[in-house]
Amino acid sequence: MNANDFEKYDGLIFDCDGTLADSMPLHYVAWHETLLRYGIEFTNDRFYSMGGMPSAGIVRILAEEQNVVVDPPRVADEKEAAFTELIVQVQPKVAVCEIAQQFHQKKPMAVASGSGRDIVQRQLAALGISDLFATIVASEDTERHKPEPDVFLEAASRLGVDPTRCVVFEDSPLGFQAADAAGMDWVDVR
Repeated sequence: MNANDFEKYDGLIFDCDGTLADSMPLHYVAWHETLLRYGIEFTNDRFYSMGGMPSAGIVRILAEEQNVVVDPPRVADEKEAAFTELIVQVQPKVAVCEIAQQFHQKKPMAVASGSGRDIVQRQLAALGISDLFATIVASEDTERHKPEPDVFLEAASRLGVDPTRCVVFEDSPLGFQAADAAGMDWVDVR
């Protein structure tokens, strides 16, 4: 990734988990520990395929598939609490964070995530990059979530930038689909 590649865009939109923050392994630990208590299996491959979905939705899908009766929002809250304990260990995705730092105060930038606002803000703070972004769009800000385009369209709207003039930095297939649906170019940061 070269900063010159992104000069042509009017706005930059970054996913958080797995994109700015190398947090996916920590999320998986939190998921595994939480779901194990309920007898729900969540393989590593399946975990990565569901990247970008809100936690309660993941719990709902897995519980239905495995015929386990749980309260998805409560289990999701438990998982988020477990992850919160691990946030101090989060590391930056250096190349992506460097792009954000290079464009700070040069182009409007947003974070658009399937995670909740509190989790996103804590990660950005742990990485020391909170001040780089004009806005954060989190799971509670849209009714529909990745692969739907809503989170990215809302970010572009808040930035005051035409969606077709934005580039999305993303690490998950659901995020790529959402960016495509929003009419935005995207970069696979994996």
